[in-house]
Amino acid sequence: MLSKLELEKSNSKLLAIVANERGGSDAAQFDEITYLGYPFSVSETFQQRNTKSSIDESLIKVERLREIAEKNNKQMVVYLSMAFGNPYGDAWDIDVVAKWSEVLNKQFDINILALSDTIGVSNPKNIKQIFEPLIKAMPKVEFGAHLHSTPETAYEKVGAAYESGCRRFDSAIKGYGGCPMATDDLTGNMPTEIMLDYFNKNNIDTGLDIVEFDNSMSEALSVFPK
Repeated sequence: MLSKLELEKSNSKLLAIVANERGGSDAAQFDEITYLGYPFSVSETFQQRNTKSSIDESLIKVERLREIAEKNNKQMVVYLSMAFGNPYGDAWDIDVVAKWSEVLNKQFDINILALSDTIGVSNPKNIKQIFEPLIKAMPKVEFGAHLHSTPETAYEKVGAAYESGCRRFDSAIKGYGGCPMATDDLTGNMPTEIMLDYFNKNNIDTGLDIVEFDNSMSEALSVFPK
């Protein structure tokens, strides 16, 4: 299927999220894939639930996946899930997120870190409290925002991340998808159309082909159930 994509006519780059070394090795065989992503959790409980690994075991996976990425000319992206809080009672605060960001960057040479709101508990205040100091302290790291949201709060979350210096965003058309751990059925992924609305109203160039995006929106509405 990947070979049928006409990527040479596009600026688009594909990312494959993998949970172990085997998945990384399989994904790395495809020239069409640029990024290997790994879901690292700052919550021990969620790391076990999501990848059946402890945090220590997860760090070993990060190192092995980074080696696979380097050998195959891929870039490594690590998602810090539960970056904005967790429901399990595990220790969490801004310092915990900063600690693991520094470990992943300085000890494992990971230069793209996506802070992930796995259960939709982020808000403008904690988004700014987390992004602003990290971006200032680690200027060579490309921090991304993987935010889950209800439609009503999506706009303000995008704005808070952008105003904090974040320039890498994940989204999904109509907010499709999300996390089974979310407590609200409407807490899905960040809707791309809301994100684009924020960027357009603030004269921020995304480089996105709006005509093709509108075509994708129409296609998605016919493919996915309401």
